[in-house]
Amino acid sequence: MRLIIGGAHQGKALYAGEKYGCHTDGYELKVRRWLEAGLDPLAETENFLAENPDAVIVMDEIGCGIIPLEKPDRLWREAVGRVGCLLAERAETVERVVCGIPIKIKG
Repeated sequence: MRLIIGGAHQGKALYAGEKYGCHTDGYELKVRRWLEAGLDPLAETENFLAENPDAVIVMDEIGCGIIPLEKPDRLWREAVGRVGCLLAERAETVERVVCGIPIKIKG
């Protein structure tokens, strides 16, 4: 599995499409849907990785900046951070895209 991270609108999706030929929504949106459905995002990520070992995952970094006022948003932010740690640990490569420039940070 490959992980591509970065801030919103930094060129992650374009980079993933050009380098790996994939187009995907941000993984952080999956985490939100799982939380809203009452599911454990870490367990769901484990299942996803078992079924998709060669996946290219694109995920916004949402832990920087102002802490959300609403509790559900804070819980989502926390869950995305924990899922990101799990994904980075399992990934063959981790790349961070800033202003359209990929920076390899693992692999």
